[in-house]
Amino acid sequence: MTAVGVIGAGAVGQAVGMLLAASGWCRTVAVASRSGRSAAALVTDLEDMGQAGGSPVRLVTAAPAHMRACDAVVVCPRAAFTSTATRDVRMAGLRANRVLLRRLARQFTAYSGVVLVVTNPVDVMTRLFAEESGCARVLGVGSNTDSARYRAILARRLRVPAAAVHGHVIGEHGDHAVICASTTTVHGRRMPVPVPVTEIREELAARPGRIADGIGRTRCGPAAATVTALAHALGVTDGVVELSAHWRDGVHLGVPLHFTGGRRTECMPTLAPDEASQLAAAESKLRAAYETLQAAEKEKTPA
Repeated sequence: MTAVGVIGAGAVGQAVGMLLAASGWCRTVAVASRSGRSAAALVTDLEDMGQAGGSPVRLVTAAPAHMRACDAVVVCPRAAFTSTATRDVRMAGLRANRVLLRRLARQFTAYSGVVLVVTNPVDVMTRLFAEESGCARVLGVGSNTDSARYRAILARRLRVPAAAVHGHVIGEHGDHAVICASTTTVHGRRMPVPVPVTEIREELAARPGRIADGIGRTRCGPAAATVTALAHALGVTDGVVELSAHWRDGVHLGVPLHFTGGRRTECMPTLAPDEASQLAAAESKLRAAYETLQAAEKEKTPA
C-alpha cells in the first residue's frame, strides 16, 4: 500500500493530488497546508473525484510531521511574496521559501522515505532540505519538466512524434539550464540538423510565463513530472528521469538518473565543451545562491 504525502495545496499540489488519485498505484494521499483549510478542501474535492471516477484511493488531511509514515512526501508550498523579476524569476523566492523549507525539513530528520521538492528555486531548496533533514533520498523536480518541454518543442519543429526525440536538459531549473544538444537523437539516430539551441532556450524561458498569463500558475506539467518521478523513485516503473540531486561539493542540480526497482544511478551524457562550460556555470551559480542563504542565516543568529 503506497502512501504519499503532499505538503502544499496550491496549484501544483492540487494537480499532484489529482494525478496520484488517478494513478492506479498510489493507495493513500495525505494532504497538508499552512492553514489546513485548503488541505481539507482539496481532500473533499479529491473524494468527489474518487466517487465519480471509481478511484479506491484513501484521502486524508495530515500534519507534515505525521507524514513520516508515508513512503514519499512531495514538498510544494510557496511563501507569500511579490516579485517583479523578469529574469531569473525562479530565484525570486530564494529567501522567502527558505524559511518554509527549513522548518519542514526539521520535521523530517532522518526520514527514510523519498522526498520530492517542487518549491522554487528547486535546486537550492532541494539542497537545503537534504542538509537540514539529513534524509538520504531527497530529490528535486525541475529538469525533468525542462526536458519534457525541450522534447516537445524539438519534435514540433522537426514534425516528428515527441516520443521519437531523446534528449536532456540538465543543470539549473532556471536561466542556467543546459540543453544537451550534442547527444540528442531522433528515432535513435543523431540529429539530422543542428539543434537550434538559442531559439529553444528562448522558448523554454517564455513558456512558464505564457502559461501563467493565461491560467495564473503552471501546474499540469510540473505535477505530471512530479508523479512520474515518484513512480520511478518508488520502484513502480523503471527508466530515466532528470532530477535535481547531489552533484558535488554539496551542490544539487539537474542530472539524468536511471531508476531500477527504485534504486538510482547517475547516467550523465557526454557533454560537448560548451555544454560542460554551461554546467560549470550553473554549478557556480547554485553554490553562490546557497552560500548567500547560509550567510544570511548566520547574520540572524546571535553570537
